[in-house]
Amino acid sequence: VQLVESGGGLVQAGGSLRLSCAASGSAFSSYTMGWFRQAPGKERGFVVCIEGSSRSTYYADSVKGRFAISGDNEKMTVYLQMNSLTPEDTGLYYCVAGLFSCRAMAAGDRLVATWGQGAQVTVSS
Repeated sequence: VQLVESGGGLVQAGGSLRLSCAASGSAFSSYTMGWFRQAPGKERGFVVCIEGSSRSTYYADSVKGRFAISGDNEKMTVYLQMNSLTPEDTGLYYCVAGLFSCRAMAAGDRLVATWGQGAQVTVSS
């Protein structure tokens, strides 16, 4: 599967953005899809994931209650709705895919082999 993100941009603190991740290839519904982000000068970290079959989701504590992941298997697209954004959410957001569980993805990017090109999200104070 190949991934292309869109929807990043500049927003003021408290605002919202929605990222999209369009996939191409086969067996999309079999994949766990997720998002990682990397802030300037920091390591890349897990944000959220959704399992293709069960639709189970898992969120990093820092985004719980503010971000929401959803998927459309027909469109082969995953969405990340980001609300109540803060400057700490600034970073390059990567869409990822893997044939393993959400819990495994949340443990880190070691297993992730499929990455999008990244979408920049900048939140101004």
